[in-house]
Amino acid sequence: MKQLVIKAFGDADQLELADVPAVALEPGQVRVRMHFAGVNPIDAKTRAGLGWGAEAVKDRLPWSPGFELMGSVAEAAPGVTAFQPGDRVFGMVAGGGYSQQLVVAADSLLPVPAGVSDEMAAGLPLAGATAWQGLTDHGGLKAGERVLISAAAGGVGHLAVQLAKSLGAVVVALASRANHDFLRQLGADEILDYRDPAAMAALAPVDLLFDLVGGTSGESLLSHVKPDGRVITVPTITAPQVIAAAEARGLRAAGMLRRTDNVQLASLIAMVADGRLKVDISRVFELAEGPAAHRQIETGHTRGKVLLRG
Repeated sequence: MKQLVIKAFGDADQLELADVPAVALEPGQVRVRMHFAGVNPIDAKTRAGLGWGAEAVKDRLPWSPGFELMGSVAEAAPGVTAFQPGDRVFGMVAGGGYSQQLVVAADSLLPVPAGVSDEMAAGLPLAGATAWQGLTDHGGLKAGERVLISAAAGGVGHLAVQLAKSLGAVVVALASRANHDFLRQLGADEILDYRDPAAMAALAPVDLLFDLVGGTSGESLLSHVKPDGRVITVPTITAPQVIAAAEARGLRAAGMLRRTDNVQLASLIAMVADGRLKVDISRVFELAEGPAAHRQIETGHTRGKVLLRG
């Protein structure tokens, strides 16, 4: 089977399509034929040798990226009753999603509801969990509060806009002007161009900053948080920098690491199924186009989700 792997950390060209042998099933596992795999910033950062992801895999190269996928069950180990061959499944995996086929624990997957497209299911797990956990578990967002979401048109951001709105919050979204209509359709209450100094200066203070950019950009938004407000910063590489700057202002600040929670994920896919949550797919690349997909995600200006097709 074909799999995208890296043999060393580096730029996007380190991704190469390799022939790898199929892995035998062990008890409790299923073989999944990948239809689509999500491409996320953590994939590119790990490939580049940055952050906790690279630290976790540095002794396991060659390694295949990909933490979220959707596919169909090709084979189930004896004793697995949750899924049968042909069932549509999706979920988060510990890497290896950039593969035509992969073997995973059956209990790590969920069924794709009828009416949910393969693409939407593929783009939901990691980004949806990050958005939901950042706003609720870490951010404690409540109805009536004002939340400022940076990179609001991106993979996590566009889901966070919708989820924050579903919680009853007043959603303030930052994005380039080209994405303002898109965010308005998703329910954002206020939409600002982060490159417009006058608009930013007029922004009323918020209760929660959900920082999806980090670094100096994240720091620059701290002045818009109420004196007793909260800051959740997602990019792990710059989290200490943003947290220190926030605490110097007397704000409560924290970073976050997304955790796997299939109960939450089941709730999120139910929202997709009944039309309360939309996963926007901006680009689909073929598996062999992995380097191009990584270069796209590294621009930092991708609307919605990017996928690889198996």
